[in-house]
Parts: sequence; structure tokens; C-alpha cells
Amino acid sequence: MPVKTTAGSPPGYQTRNQQVHVHSAAPLAIRSLLDKQQFHDPDGSAAAAGITAATWPLFGQVWPSAQKLADLMQTWHIDGRRVLEIGCGLALASLVIQRREGNITASDCHPLTESFLRANLLLNDLPPLPYHTGNWGRDNPGLGEFDLIIGSDVLYERSHPEQLAGFIALHAAPACEVLIVDPNRSNRNAFHRVMAGLGFAHTETAIVAPLHDGSPYKGRLLSYLRG
Repeated sequence: MPVKTTAGSPPGYQTRNQQVHVHSAAPLAIRSLLDKQQFHDPDGSAAAAGITAATWPLFGQVWPSAQKLADLMQTWHIDGRRVLEIGCGLALASLVIQRREGNITASDCHPLTESFLRANLLLNDLPPLPYHTGNWGRDNPGLGEFDLIIGSDVLYERSHPEQLAGFIALHAAPACEVLIVDPNRSNRNAFHRVMAGLGFAHTETAIVAPLHDGSPYKGRLLSYLRG
């Protein structure tokens, strides 16, 4: 994953460009934050969304589980399906689906996610795709319903199982599939229970194949199906 620090980064934080490999397809050119030490919230918009200084830079990193979800979306059945990526961060999976000409909407609660998404669409010569704020604990009017909801590493806080399941219930079509790539977080069992109460049957599949650069990965594909 070659990395190059970018010139002309916006005031307050630094970025870099890197190539992210995708299963059986050309790599994606991705602009990300330089490191996990970046922070810039001059107008308090991140704080208003419940994002602390410690968690502020997390949206702008290329995470292993996001790479696994992007690989999965390169071959998953998406034809004719309305797809939503939740907690998308740098939206690798959304970029893959857009490159496949799928019907994808990206969502996140970070105030900079949309600007990074626009930059990465341009870097990959892709047309714009819909983006909506997706804050799991709040109302998200106008987001709509989806046939396939996807996410990666979205269960890292104790409050997330209840919040995320409630968000999914609001935005899942009557017949809906949910796919979560999870790096063996302890909160997944609680998420299973809440999703079951909402009528979703679930299965788990181990993911043990290394990343494209040979780095080890251990996690699970959490699959939920209703209708």
C-alpha cells in the first residue's frame, strides 16, 4: 500500500495518498489522514456530533476490516439492490460498489467524511454518489430504506449494539440483508441478540485470509437476513 504525503493539505490537519488493493480489481487511490494524531474541529461540529478528540481521526484511516469489506463488495450480488454503507469512514466499500455501477449510499456522522468521499471519488475518476449523515443515536430524516446494509468494525463501543440495531431497523427494507465485517469485537454477541429481537436471523463466517500486503487478519463476517 504505497503512501505519499499530500501537498496543500487543509489547515489544521495533514493527509496522505495511498493505493489500497481490492480483490480481483484495480487498486483504489485513497486520500486519508496522515496518522491517528490529527485533530481539527474549529467550529465544534464534531463535538456536537458526539465525536471526541481521541476518536476524531478514526474516520480517516484505512482499517483492515474496511479492506475486507471492500474485497467482499467486489463480488457480492448488488444488481438492482439499494445499498447503504454505515459508519463508512473513507468508504472503501462504497467506492468499490460505485465502480461496479451499483446503487450505493454512504453514511457516517463525522463532519469531514463527505469531503474525503468527494476527493476519493475524483481520485478514482468516479461519478458522485449519494451521501447522508448517519448518526445511529439520532434521527436521520430522508435517508430512506435499503435492501442491503453493510459496515466494517462498527461495534467497538458498548452502546453500539443497541444504537446500530435501532438505526438498521429504521432504514432496512422489509426484506433486507445486513453484512458486518467485525474484527472479533466482544460486542457482537449483544448485537446478535438485539438483531434477533428485530426479526433478523444471523450467521457468522470466520475471516482468516491475510490482507493484500501479507499482514495477518482475524475477524468474522456477520450476516443477518430478514424477510
